[in-house]
Amino acid sequence: MTPTEVFLQLVHGVCDRRYDELPDLYAEQTDVRHPFSPYGEKPLLSRQALREHFGAVGPRAGAAIRFEPANLQIHETKDPEVIVAEFDYAGTVIETGEPFTVPCIFVLRIRDGLIVESRDYLDHIAMSRARGRLDELIAVLREPLGEPAAS
Repeated sequence: MTPTEVFLQLVHGVCDRRYDELPDLYAEQTDVRHPFSPYGEKPLLSRQALREHFGAVGPRAGAAIRFEPANLQIHETKDPEVIVAEFDYAGTVIETGEPFTVPCIFVLRIRDGLIVESRDYLDHIAMSRARGRLDELIAVLREPLGEPAAS
């Protein structure tokens, strides 16, 4: 698969909640990070780590929202392995019918049809609001900061 095809399988798999299939889009050794996550930077460095990550996401995601990718713009780079995908998760809060939009940018390195590196930037506040999890997010933000990273 091309990098664009892999990305489209990933983003549609997330929206369709096919969490058990998503790790197969990644290489055995990978480097996936969510640099803006308020829950802390926890690099996912293997397919097994991604299985655990998606296994935990599934039950937490619940059925509170329905969403799909929208406004897709995929930018190829000079490096044929790297794409930059700009898009929104656009959907509806099921209980209230309220629409929501979560802006996202993913920078992906895809080699031999598998994701070997990814930086996923998304609006965590908008996603927490849509999922009805703002109290959880606020609690995390109130926790004391950890030790500063060594330079």
